[in-house]
Amino acid sequence: MAAYIIATIEVTDPELFETYRAQVSPTIDKHGGKYLVRGGDVEVLEGDQPARRTVVLEFESLEKARGWYYSEDYAGPKELRIKATESNVMIVNGV
Repeated sequence: MAAYIIATIEVTDPELFETYRAQVSPTIDKHGGKYLVRGGDVEVLEGDQPARRTVVLEFESLEKARGWYYSEDYAGPKELRIKATESNVMIVNGV
């Protein structure tokens, strides 16, 4: 069953974030993930969620998604993202 990593991101350091963006895609590819949503306009329909950059990644399984997130491959880019953004990141199983 597919699993999804969903992140909402507010960029606080654009230059560092661009470095992150250049490094992260190869790690996602290596772990069999793919982008379903990467930025774009956000329209909040309900609630008080700020309209932040939203990213949705799809992986074959929860294990593969977790494998990518906790991998050595992603460790470096993840540190850049943490320094360059205010983020919320979650993982969910598909149906």
